[in-house]
Amino acid sequence: MAMNSAPPTISAIYPFSRTGELHRPLFACSVSAGFPSPADDYIEGKLDLNELMVANPAATFFVRVAGDSMVGAGIHHHDILVVDRSLEPINGKIVIAVVDGELTVKRLRKKGTEIYLHAENPDYPDILISEETTCEIWGVAAFAVHSL
Repeated sequence: MAMNSAPPTISAIYPFSRTGELHRPLFACSVSAGFPSPADDYIEGKLDLNELMVANPAATFFVRVAGDSMVGAGIHHHDILVVDRSLEPINGKIVIAVVDGELTVKRLRKKGTEIYLHAENPDYPDILISEETTCEIWGVAAFAVHSL
C-alpha cells in the first residue's frame, strides 16, 4: 500500500440552506427501460429531495469533487456530495477529510492499528494516517449527485 499524499479532491464547499420545499411526484411502480404510464394511480406521494438527502440540516454541507480518485465508488469529477457532520466516520464510510492542510474525499479504512484513507481508483495511493500526519474528518458523505 503506497503512502504518498494525493492532490486535493475537493474544489468547492457550499453550506446547506433550505429556502423552501420542492415536492415532485414519486411513482410507486418500478420504471422499466420503456416509458412508464403517467397515470395518477401510480403516484405514491410527493418527494422532497431536501427531506430525502438532508437528515440533519444544521450538520449538512455540500462539496464539489475535483478529480477521479473515487470513480470506483461512483463519485466522479464535478459531482456534488451531501456531507453530514453528525454521521460517525466508521470503517468503510466515505469521508471528507483535511490531511496536512489539504481537503480530500476518500474511504476511511481501519486495519488493525492502522488508519488510512483509501482512493477508489488504483491510480491513486492510500494515505496512511500516522502520528506525523495531521488529519481532521469534516464529515461523512451521505449522497452523491451527478449528471448522467
